[in-house]
Amino acid sequence: MRAMAYETYGGAEVLAAARLPLPKVAPGEVLVKVRCAAVNPVDWKIMAGGLDTLMDVVYPVVPGWDVSGTIERVGIDVPEFEVGDEVMAYARKDYVHGGTFAEYVSVPVRALAAKPASLNWAQAAGLPLAGLTAYQLLTRLGTGVGDTVLVHGAAGGVGSIGVQIARALGARVIGTASLRNHDRLRGFGCEPVAYGDGLTARVRDLAPDGVSVVADFVGGVLETTLAVLAEGGRHASIADHSVLGAGGQWIWVRPVGEDLAALGQLSDAGQLTVDVAATFPLAELGAAFALSQEGHTPGKIVIEI
Repeated sequence: MRAMAYETYGGAEVLAAARLPLPKVAPGEVLVKVRCAAVNPVDWKIMAGGLDTLMDVVYPVVPGWDVSGTIERVGIDVPEFEVGDEVMAYARKDYVHGGTFAEYVSVPVRALAAKPASLNWAQAAGLPLAGLTAYQLLTRLGTGVGDTVLVHGAAGGVGSIGVQIARALGARVIGTASLRNHDRLRGFGCEPVAYGDGLTARVRDLAPDGVSVVADFVGGVLETTLAVLAEGGRHASIADHSVLGAGGQWIWVRPVGEDLAALGQLSDAGQLTVDVAATFPLAELGAAFALSQEGHTPGKIVIEI
């Protein structure tokens, strides 16, 4: 199969087109024929060695954890799915090796969910990691009706989905973003505020009694979080472990198929969509990584296989 792979840590220069054997399909797994695979910052951070202390690596590495496609083959003891099913997954495994920037990828059933009819292939590939990150953070904080939620980084890949999930859970949402993204956030039912100097006052103008939930998707904002959090409020971060010392939770996303299926149901109910900012062919994965590294793309970057 065609794939993009690397044999050592580094930047985009270590990526190369490769011909690799089809992945083996273990019990409890399926083989997915990839239609689209989304880029996430963790992909190029892993390639640079950023998770070397956390995860074992087996070379050659095909990067990528987000995927949409059709099931090509099912392994032993997989009654939940059949050949031809349209699926999506956050296909993270227990070690770094066979990822989604390839024609085929093996995926544990625990990570799979049916592709929502309301999303195209590119959108479905862009949903799993970002969507699960936001969903698991918000649900662990017990977000629901009556809450006022502050989302740090509301216009980003995770934040924009988090805003929609919080609204679907019944919460009022305030989100930080640059001015150019405010209209987009209003379309999601969010009350946008500009980040930077004076942010605490701007949030307090909208929520004089404070917010009950803070979702930090950017890091480095703990001081603001604590300044606007109401008494008894809850907060969590995906980017700043120092929240643990301030009564918050530090979240690392898990590949849970049931959670991903819940996101698919929100999509089909018209409560959640995925913005796709750019698409690239497989051979241009390095360019897609470079765009992701700029950090200003208002939506997902997707590789079309």
